[in-house]
Amino acid sequence: MDYDSRLDSALGALHTEGRYRVFLDIVRKQGSFPRASWNRPDGSVQEITVWCGNDYLGMGQNPEVLNAMHTALDNAGAGSGGTRNISGTTAYHNALESEIADLHQKESALVFTSAYIANEASLSVLPKLFPGMIIFSDELNHASMIEGIKHGPCIKKIWRHNDLAHLRELLAAADPDAPKLIAFESVYSMDGDFGPLREVCDLADEFGALTYLDEVHAVGMYGPRGGGISEQDHLTSRIDIINGTLGKAYGVMGGYIAASAKMVDAVRSYAPGFIFTTSLPPAVLAGATASIKYLKSHQELRDQQQEAAKILKMRLKALGLPVIDSPSHIVPVHVGCPVKCKMLSDALLNDFGIYVQPINFPTVPRGTERLRFTPSPVHDFGMIDDLVKALDSLWQRCELARNAVAS
Repeated sequence: MDYDSRLDSALGALHTEGRYRVFLDIVRKQGSFPRASWNRPDGSVQEITVWCGNDYLGMGQNPEVLNAMHTALDNAGAGSGGTRNISGTTAYHNALESEIADLHQKESALVFTSAYIANEASLSVLPKLFPGMIIFSDELNHASMIEGIKHGPCIKKIWRHNDLAHLRELLAAADPDAPKLIAFESVYSMDGDFGPLREVCDLADEFGALTYLDEVHAVGMYGPRGGGISEQDHLTSRIDIINGTLGKAYGVMGGYIAASAKMVDAVRSYAPGFIFTTSLPPAVLAGATASIKYLKSHQELRDQQQEAAKILKMRLKALGLPVIDSPSHIVPVHVGCPVKCKMLSDALLNDFGIYVQPINFPTVPRGTERLRFTPSPVHDFGMIDDLVKALDSLWQRCELARNAVAS
């Protein structure tokens, strides 16, 4: 077996399709983000503006978050020292889980090393806790949810994205006595659309199903305290398990679930992805706790972020650029070709100092390739103006189609 040739073939296919991903070596500048420095392959350094980050509210440089992390590092050292079961549960873990439980008005919460692991571990273990479970999954659910469902011993039913009639049809056809779970998201990050939370909860009540909601792109961003779309829509009590992240709006790292005390206890006791993983370090936990506390009482950051997204969408639409319309904070611009998507991304970076990664298959279906912009409170009007002018210029240079320009 010529292993190298197999690797060459696999990597070559990505290059041929224009889907090969290049990692940029960037240095974020605390206090001046979204400004950053790009260490170019030729050894030079270029100043850039980051437009594709998930630090949605700039909390990665919030002084209260940083002070909490410094204090924890000085007091407790670098690592946690073990798994949660073996010396790796600290006062910092307990404080963060209490803060998360309060955020979502749940009895308990459980912190994982990432929201991906939280989804994979939780969704794969639930069918073991409820033998014979049928999981109904939205077709656009995140890869972590798909992997978790795949690895669980359950019957899997995929319902068309946000199609409530299809979900009802699948639920009605299922064994009425089988345990059921509906897994879906509140904000789908590639299109920026919302899941139909209230209607899904109604169907769950009608058919006796549990609800599992991924709020990764919504926590910190929506609701009067940042509890997500479920809090905004007053549906928190109707969601059985909420998944969230500490690495996006909260600007730190980690993921979690929030649920009843019994549910959390069962997941922590049976999920290998939780049991056999070294726990997060105290500094990260302290920073996440401080960030959640801060955003519970700072609605102005959410308001500023929504305003920035609204302005960017409005200006791009006015130029006829194909913005995928959505009610959320995410601004996707459709390109439809992986090669052109990469071309645009490269030109924005090299010619204008604007960093946005191309979003290609398998993150999105082939033919729907796009640039995905994430404006934030730390992107000022000058940065928005620079981005809009750059995109206008490149769309013309690359002879890309436009929608009818608004008069």
